[in-house]
Amino acid sequence: MTTPTANFAEMIEEGSALAPQFNEDGLMPAIATDAANGVVLMLAWMNAEALNRTIETGEAWYWSRSRQCLWHKGATSGQVQRVEELRVDCDQDAVWLKVHVGGDGGSCHTGRTSCFYRRIIAVPDQMTFEFGSPPKTMKTMCTASLVVSATPSN
Repeated sequence: MTTPTANFAEMIEEGSALAPQFNEDGLMPAIATDAANGVVLMLAWMNAEALNRTIETGEAWYWSRSRQCLWHKGATSGQVQRVEELRVDCDQDAVWLKVHVGGDGGSCHTGRTSCFYRRIIAVPDQMTFEFGSPPKTMKTMCTASLVVSATPSN
């Protein structure tokens, strides 16, 4: 005998209906990647309205947790994300947007193409950040390091 929980899980994981599973705050993570090359551009959050507007308009809409409002990506910057493909994960609690970015191609508020511009380099007893992908306004490559303790201090 299958339980209602098992039936629900099967419907979510194997069913053909879109049934988004938002967290307790009414949000789900949304990962945007460049449709042309697969580079991860950003991680943002969507509520039901943002997801619906994204589906309806073909452009990315998100929920700003800091401003507590709906956010049409690129509405003021020109960096509109036109959605080529939208996917939901196995339990329908995260979405993946494959996008083409308008304007100067930036997706990060720092002016960079990607929000994931820092690479963590782990060496014994320390971690270092390596910065790459300078903001669009910079003329030269930016490389810097930050050393942090790999063990908690007491």
